[in-house]
Amino acid sequence: MNLLQQFDETQRQALVAGNPVPSFRPGDTVRVNVKVKEGNRERVQAYEGLCIARKNRGLHSTFTVRKLLAGEGIERVFPLYSPLISIERVREGVVRRAKLYYLRDRRGKSARIAEKMRYQPQSAPSSQVVAPEATES
Repeated sequence: MNLLQQFDETQRQALVAGNPVPSFRPGDTVRVNVKVKEGNRERVQAYEGLCIARKNRGLHSTFTVRKLLAGEGIERVFPLYSPLISIERVREGVVRRAKLYYLRDRRGKSARIAEKMRYQPQSAPSSQVVAPEATES
């Protein structure tokens, strides 16, 4: 590992320590909270959409989020390791590709991504009804 790679790795670890990055993949619906500075005020704006691409380039990693706004598709590229954003995964999708650029041409039902179903074992009912014992007379 050369000096530049070591520097990038230490910077990445410092950024992750303050703001952990959740595990998500293309096909997942994510909510990105972005700090927006307007004049002397600062606010947090949520950007929720489908992650269609992710580039893993160490400290310079990015991911692309696509959402529909008034029937028009809008894409935005975010840096993965930025102190100005926080990421949370809303839904986990089932896809078989790393880049979902084909969704740009799709509309309606064909543009939907199936949600991954989590298996949750059913537990036995906690309050079982027991028949009262019949008294013999």
